[in-house]
Amino acid sequence: MTPDEYCQQKAAQSGSSFYYSFLFLPGKQRRAITALYAFCREVDDVVDECHDPQIAATKLAWWRLELDRLYTGQPGHPVTQALLPVLAEFNLPQEQLLEIIDGMEMDLQQSRYLDFKALSLYCYRVASVVGLLAAEIFGYQDRRTQKYAHDLGMAFQLTNIIRDVGEDARMGRVYLPIDELQRFEVPVADILNARYTDNFRRLMEFQIERAEHYYTQAMAELPVADRRTQRSGLIMAAIYRTLLDEIKRDGCQVLNQRTSLTPIRKLWIAWRTWIKG
Repeated sequence: MTPDEYCQQKAAQSGSSFYYSFLFLPGKQRRAITALYAFCREVDDVVDECHDPQIAATKLAWWRLELDRLYTGQPGHPVTQALLPVLAEFNLPQEQLLEIIDGMEMDLQQSRYLDFKALSLYCYRVASVVGLLAAEIFGYQDRRTQKYAHDLGMAFQLTNIIRDVGEDARMGRVYLPIDELQRFEVPVADILNARYTDNFRRLMEFQIERAEHYYTQAMAELPVADRRTQRSGLIMAAIYRTLLDEIKRDGCQVLNQRTSLTPIRKLWIAWRTWIKG
């Protein structure tokens, strides 16, 4: 199996909506974004699949060293081997890849966030940075596209948090800011014990409203000149906004179920968005 095939398999197996946004890209860009996504999956899996925090921290430290090897031209892992030619073609700073690992390490160090400012740093590291790197791969003429990519990444991560409240709680994690739980009078115990209340629904509607604000803001920031090259991000936005609509339509029942779209529906949204340009 070649490094590119390894990354392709990693992306396809994840079942992520991101996979559908890559399908219509030219070969060179598709290989590059798939390698970047595979890197994100590798470091994310370290935290999600390793139940011993010390072992997970050791593995993330290994990935930091592997990035050093990548940027000196001596990668050893299939993902970094796939990323090596990407570095010569696109501007992917090592510091930003390291920031993604910083975000994953936050999951090892804390399971609560006091306020949205604290949560924003986490979202920036695990999602906005990925958006900025993806924008480099897709290409842009106007630097305002970087602001679009940053805010779109925020919107994606906020959507993930909304969708996964119950799943995260079963792992002992609550990403919803503590001060907002208090404002809506939702005890942490309600979330950990999957106790659905009207207050919880109102809390989640507030979270959805904020995510929708970031989507709207990102769309307004995308310069017309770069809309065509950034279509993969627009595909992701269309899929994720549809997911948010489904969650809201279901009454924010995210404690005991994980709302998702079928592969056929994702493919239809992706094709429709790509054609629309």
